Amino acid sequence: MGKQSNYVSRQPDANGIIAWSDEENAIWSELVARQLKHIPGKACDEYMHGLDLLKLPQDRIPQLHEINEVLQATTGWQVAQVPALIPFDEFFRLLANKQFPVATFIRTREEFDYLQEPDIFHEIFGHCPLLTNPAFAHFTHQYGKLGLAASPKERVYLARLYWFTVEFGLLQTDDGLRIYGGGILSSPGETEYAIHSDKPERKPLVPVDALRTPYRIDIMQPIYYTISKTDELFDIADLDIMALVREAMELGLFEPKFPPKDKTNAA
Repeated sequence: MGKQSNYVSRQPDANGIIAWSDEENAIWSELVARQLKHIPGKACDEYMHGLDLLKLPQDRIPQLHEINEVLQATTGWQVAQVPALIPFDEFFRLLANKQFPVATFIRTREEFDYLQEPDIFHEIFGHCPLLTNPAFAHFTHQYGKLGLAASPKERVYLARLYWFTVEFGLLQTDDGLRIYGGGILSSPGETEYAIHSDKPERKPLVPVDALRTPYRIDIMQPIYYTISKTDELFDIADLDIMALVREAMELGLFEPKFPPKDKTNAA
């Protein structure tokens, strides 16, 4: 991968324990406390249920074995310690084996509000609660298996489906909009924006449309795709997704709903 991380993941000892510093634990504590104020009434019920099951500590970063005990008992998943950035082959291989990659570093205070790389707060607080949900877990597993067998070009299209579901998915429920995407649930700004802002479009998820929709990782999302319940992820996972990828490749991408990045400083 061309991009390099400024972070270095912490390595566990022989017993699988990571020795986090007081400052790292303090950052985790502050991130969790802040986000717990934003998600009530916005996160979906399945996420809140998973959060209850995980019983994440608020005063320290959890050890991975604590997360694994709950995931294994609910959906058969595990988390896997990885470096800050991993190749796509490894990402898909882990998901195909029901292992969710967790980079064992936490953001610095300089990037407290936003960082482009997924840190342990994003992965555990944002994603792991929903990995206790059978539909979400099944979808993520199927996605991993498809990605592992896909070509590099097909993976670029698959990434858009992941982005608009696992990372930035919304539910349109009888009680209003609710969030299930971990990229939203780990960001206070995006949590408020996704639910309350009148700026983004919100459309029912049509998988081939999501595969054709460009996105940027460094802006508030201009479009979200919605499903009505998490169980719809079972149905999506069991579609012939690679046939939809081929259809999307033939149709081409939609016009981006955002300006191009400033390339002045591009390498």
